[in-house]
Order: sequence, then C-alpha cells, then structure tokens
Amino acid sequence: MISPCILVCAIDDRTGYCFGCGRTRDEIASWTTFTDRQRRDVMETLPARLETVERKPRRETKRTRLARERASS
Repeated sequence: MISPCILVCAIDDRTGYCFGCGRTRDEIASWTTFTDRQRRDVMETLPARLETVERKPRRETKRTRLARERASS
C-alpha cells in the first residue's frame, strides 16, 4: 500500500495538515480503509497542502534517529 508518511507525525495547528505528509488526522487514521482511488485522490492534493503549512524547526525524525543509532552500534 502506498503511503506518503515520512515518519514526521505532527499536525500544523493552523492548517490541520501533518508537517511530514500533508494529510489530516482523519485521513491518517482512515488511510488503511481507503480505496486505492481515495488514496490517489488525497495524494494528488498533498504537494499543494504542504506549501501551506507553517514550518516548524526541523526535528529529528524516527527514521533518522534509528539510522543514527544503527550507525553508532
């Protein structure tokens, strides 16, 4: 299943979109129940949505932290 998630799960209070992927809380919660068409429809809107979020200072993502921990082991 295609997912736009990049493991930066935080919602912009102003827009209601995730800083990482651009989806809403409801879309994130329902993603696995969406049809392929519904997922494609949402994914088409994500680039424009991400342009509207207020960027917070970059924080370490789970993916980055795990990679860093693997590299230091």
